[in-house]
Amino acid sequence: MAHYRKRGDSSYLLTVETGYNNKGRRKRKTRTVTVDESLLKTKKKLRDYLNQELIKFQMEVEAGEYIAPGKRTLEEFVEDWKTKYAESNLADQTLDTYLGHLRNHILPYFGKQKVDQIKPMQVVNFLSELKETKQLSNGTIQYGYRVFRNVMERATEWELISKNPVAAIKRPKADNRKVKDHVYDENEVEDIFKEMNTESLRWQVFISLALACSFRRGENLALEADRINWDKNQITIDQAIVRGEKGRPVLKDPKSFTSTRVVTVPNSVMVLLKKLYMENRRLKMKAGDIWQEDHHEWLFCNEDGTHFYPTTPTTWWRRFTERKNIRYIRLHDLRHTSATMLINQGVHAKVISERLGHADIRITMDTYGHVLEAADQEAASKLDGIFTKQKNG
Repeated sequence: MAHYRKRGDSSYLLTVETGYNNKGRRKRKTRTVTVDESLLKTKKKLRDYLNQELIKFQMEVEAGEYIAPGKRTLEEFVEDWKTKYAESNLADQTLDTYLGHLRNHILPYFGKQKVDQIKPMQVVNFLSELKETKQLSNGTIQYGYRVFRNVMERATEWELISKNPVAAIKRPKADNRKVKDHVYDENEVEDIFKEMNTESLRWQVFISLALACSFRRGENLALEADRINWDKNQITIDQAIVRGEKGRPVLKDPKSFTSTRVVTVPNSVMVLLKKLYMENRRLKMKAGDIWQEDHHEWLFCNEDGTHFYPTTPTTWWRRFTERKNIRYIRLHDLRHTSATMLINQGVHAKVISERLGHADIRITMDTYGHVLEAADQEAASKLDGIFTKQKNG
């Protein structure tokens, strides 16, 4: 037997009876559903909706798929979250990062606790412990909050809990990190290229593409010879190599639809690309049976033809800056440096956005707003100089 009854202004309690216990009392499974206001205005639509929900709930109970919220620990729920949501909705590298936060911070604290018993104040204490006891950075704590909130949001959507206890807490502040403080100026870029002359050709090309074309690390790693148009000096970006679950390399589509793009490359960088391409051809001939890669012609490859591991460029970059006594910024910040240089050269924000592969020009404007504002002020000063000269003349 199954039925429903009104519980609140916009909520109803669904009940499915599953027989009798050994004391002769009826056993019931219940679920509360919240009804959209638009359905409350029409009795027939409301009745049809509730009957559909009741049928689905009854089928779930009879199939043995229903698990009462009070019996589910966070550790158990995370397994469902992973298989029923995360694996199909999160990028491999993002999933790996999320699982790392869960494994290292969230589950050791909440793993054995029932999902419906986690309260906002406990979340506050947890975040405080990450800060005071574990002394994690603000950025790491904020990311952990984001992961925890995502997991509990699924528990809310799937009606294991009525409210998300993490969402009730204000997001922790991240480190005050501005793009302008983490880019190289033109003199520093010039110094880097001077120091790069003594490095292997592979790294000369890798860093040149990051600075000249704003390629992400994974986009650089996934470059293949057939993506290069030698006649037009263009490179097609349509794939990336990133770290997947448990650190395994994964070849995937770019970050977003607009990340797939064609970028024009400076002549000087094309010369380096041609040299690297020829060097790789010679390397393959010399390797013989050692060569393992038969399906791809990676630009940045090991001696056996396989592509670089996703973290290899980051490790090399840190060591390079230390060896050459160069002010260290993240490898990804070379992309920001590239965009900043283009802005300072007066390139239109729309063009920069397309070279970066941003999904929306607003992302470009938000990220580099301070640089664009400075360039705008400089343009106004130049115009003022022209107008003043004409007026005085």
